Amino acid sequence: VQLQASGGGLVQAGGSLRLSCAASGRTFSSYAMGWFRQAPGKEREFVAAISWSGGSTYYADSVKGRFTISRDNAKNTVYLQMNSLKPEDTAVYYCAAPGQLRVGVPLAPDEYDYWGQGTQVTVSS
Repeated sequence: VQLQASGGGLVQAGGSLRLSCAASGRTFSSYAMGWFRQAPGKEREFVAAISWSGGSTYYADSVKGRFTISRDNAKNTVYLQMNSLKPEDTAVYYCAAPGQLRVGVPLAPDEYDYWGQGTQVTVSS
């Protein structure tokens, strides 16, 4: 399984970015997907996750109401729309996929087996 994240960049506080993660190597539409982030000196943390169908989504409290996760199974791609960005959103963002099918949507980093290379998001104040 290969995951390729893109869309990061430098943006001013209050701005928006949309991250994309293109997947290949297996049936994308069968698996939940997640976004995580890691700031310098901090542990990797959950941002958002989406079920295989897109019908269920989950968010960290810190991004709820500002970020939206979605997926296009025809394009094997998951997105993270980030609005009202804050300096504390600055981090490397990773998309991830679980290694096995499971009931429910995993939310913890150790429940994911495949990771993209990360894309840097920097929010200036």
